[in-house]
Amino acid sequence: MKTALILFAHGARDPEWANPMRQVQAELRRRCPGAAVELAFLEFMAPGLLDCAASLVADGAGKIVILPMFISRGGHLKKEVPEMLAELRERHPAVDFVLGGAIGEHEIVLRAMADAALAVAGSELA
Repeated sequence: MKTALILFAHGARDPEWANPMRQVQAELRRRCPGAAVELAFLEFMAPGLLDCAASLVADGAGKIVILPMFISRGGHLKKEVPEMLAELRERHPAVDFVLGGAIGEHEIVLRAMADAALAVAGSELA
């Protein structure tokens, strides 16, 4: 079964906002050549999650992991995303959709943010 990964971000009106997400996507593609790693957005930017998933299904994905590129699990991840996931499962019943936790809640990301904060604050904080 072919597995695909969707990095699912909020989106913004400013196209430059997505540059860090595109860098993550590029790094994943570099580390996993040939893997299907796509970027989708909740609003303001394309593609949306439903369209992105449909494209991956058309390309033969049998399992799609959706990783929310959100700092924490707020309203969008509690309400809208489960509704979207239900719609995806209804549209593509043969596909296994897996929703990961918000990226910002992973321990390694929390440590990286703390390290970055200390680097910005410098020795004055210590």
